[in-house]
Amino acid sequence: DKIISKEIPADVIYEDDKCLAFRDIAPQAPTHFLVIPKDRAGLTRLSKAHEGHKEILGHLLYTAQKVAKDEGLGEGFRVAINDGPGGCQSVYHLHLHVIGGRQLTWPPG
Repeated sequence: DKIISKEIPADVIYEDDKCLAFRDIAPQAPTHFLVIPKDRAGLTRLSKAHEGHKEILGHLLYTAQKVAKDEGLGEGFRVAINDGPGGCQSVYHLHLHVIGGRQLTWPPG
C-alpha cells in the first residue's frame, strides 16, 4: 500500500490503473521485478482469491508477461507467487515475482 501511494520509494517500471510493477530490492536474478494490484480488495494472498478476483488475477499475469518482454526476457522467465508461511510469503499484499535474465534451475528450492 505504501509503495502504491508513493510513501515508500520504488523503482517503478510499469504502471496502469490496475497494477504497478517495480524492481525487487533483493533481486534473485539479473531481472527481478514484482507486479502488484493497486487495490488489495482482500487479496492478501492467492489462497484468499475468490471469483470476483478473476479479472485482476488475469490482468496481473498479462502485465507480468508484457513487462518481461519489455525488459528483454523474450527467451523466457519465471513467475512465482509465494502463498502463506509455508510458501515463504513475507509481505501480505499479493505480488507476482518475475525473474529472468539467467538460466533458472528446477526445482526452484
